Amino acid sequence: MVFKRLLSSLGVGAPTVDTVLQPEPVLPGGTLAGQVHLKGGQADFDIEHITLELVARVEAEHEDGEGEGVVAFDRFTVGGGFRLGAEAAHAVPFRVMLPWETPITELYGQPLGIVLGVRTELAVAGAKDKGDLDRLTVTALPVQEAVLEAFGQLGFGFKSADLEYGHIGGTGQQLSFYQELELTPAPQYAHRLNEIEVTFLAGPGGLEVVLEADKRGGFLSPGQDAVTRFAVGHHDVRDWTAEVDGWVRQLVEHRATYGDRTAAYGPGTPYADHGHGHDHGHAGHHHGDRHRSGPGMGTAVAAGAAGLAVGVVGGMVAAEVVDEVGDFFEGDDGGEGED
Repeated sequence: MVFKRLLSSLGVGAPTVDTVLQPEPVLPGGTLAGQVHLKGGQADFDIEHITLELVARVEAEHEDGEGEGVVAFDRFTVGGGFRLGAEAAHAVPFRVMLPWETPITELYGQPLGIVLGVRTELAVAGAKDKGDLDRLTVTALPVQEAVLEAFGQLGFGFKSADLEYGHIGGTGQQLSFYQELELTPAPQYAHRLNEIEVTFLAGPGGLEVVLEADKRGGFLSPGQDAVTRFAVGHHDVRDWTAEVDGWVRQLVEHRATYGDRTAAYGPGTPYADHGHGHDHGHAGHHHGDRHRSGPGMGTAVAAGAAGLAVGVVGGMVAAEVVDEVGDFFEGDDGGEGED
């Protein structure tokens, strides 16, 4: 979907910009290609620079509750330093690499409700304007799909996905936010777990898989969170179902001993973070108590027969996703940073 916006801040007759992204989904750490199409206005204009900005709608927790905001997480200058004649057409092709931690917005071709965009900034004769904003579609890396497929084969269901502002302590996280994929427990673990949250922190050499379990409490004991981290390579070949089942068993047996961390590295090695390692910049955060606000950023999707092939719950999500994306693109006022 391409959105055009008149550069009204530059006055009537200013150039217009239309960024067209490649139609295929891009991978985290992969190459995003496309073209920026410029159409000259009623006079000649000096194009100082053309910049692409990656933006995401994320959830941020505050003392007063939870809100959503727009975060810019990378910028690329793709052109500039030329004069655009009146009524002239000019195209600027680009190829840029996405950050490895770019969230995934779809699984098996089905949207998760995660909202990412590419904002085109045009600087003309000393003025700037957010001239165009396009939806960015990112699909999972093969190893991410393998891990999620294993969860599906074990009987876990896909509940929701969202982006959380903050940092997971003790990890190599680079961005200011992270993605959580929430899974409902498999039948064999339903008596021990309320849910599992999966976070992928990808990098050039592989990825950290962070698992957080909301563990059920007993008759005389409260529920508790437990966190483990595992390192896998991009090209690892394993029995992923057995591997992931081992991860879950280890997670279930962990007690929430806050601050107990070690630094054991290596493929498939647990980083042994048995406490709640998420640093949100404030006290009192507990995933099990967090309120989820219906479809949108946390759009619920159901597990399909083939692993985690996802579908729409109750036939009511698709319109909500469209509304959320529309609000992001049409209603965004250009402000960056967390809400």
